[in-house]
Amino acid sequence: MIKTILGGLIGGVAMYLVGFIFWGTPLSALAFHRADAGASGALQAAMAQTLTPSGTGVYVIPDPATAQGTVLYGKGPVAMVFYNNSGFPVTDPGALIGGLMLALVVGLLIALMLRFVSSDFGVRARLSIMFALVAVLWLHVGQAVFNHAPWGYILYLAFSDFIALTAAGLIAAKLMEGRNASASQPGNGQTMH
Repeated sequence: MIKTILGGLIGGVAMYLVGFIFWGTPLSALAFHRADAGASGALQAAMAQTLTPSGTGVYVIPDPATAQGTVLYGKGPVAMVFYNNSGFPVTDPGALIGGLMLALVVGLLIALMLRFVSSDFGVRARLSIMFALVAVLWLHVGQAVFNHAPWGYILYLAFSDFIALTAAGLIAAKLMEGRNASASQPGNGQTMH
């Protein structure tokens, strides 16, 4: 169990570092389109004026819940806005600490999942890769398919999370290798099928 916990924690740190490489460095510019300062300021002012009464949340614009909104939605342009009516630092220490805690928990959950599957590194490695692929396809690529989210951003997000989840799983699988792996080798009193 100690190897499982250690593998999960180190895998979680690796996941956090991969996330930093993709999202905390200039590499993240690959995922975003930029509005110039004038357009950005005008959009920010429009959001503050029109969305503040409703508060923080996710907005579909135009809102297709009405007949007029449905017509406007069909004509475009459309947006899904993740809106926060409060500002916060670009590099928010609270989010960084919370993100590290989340990465450690996810790393531990991945390691626990792998512990219950097999004691063979190859099986655990393949499962880690398949788990990561399934997760990003459904959770991220699904947004582009179902909600017409921008493919460039979604593919960058999916790739970064695939690498992070795979790294966490492979590290956990490798660190969990040991006594269990040697016990399952031919010649140790076990029959291979």
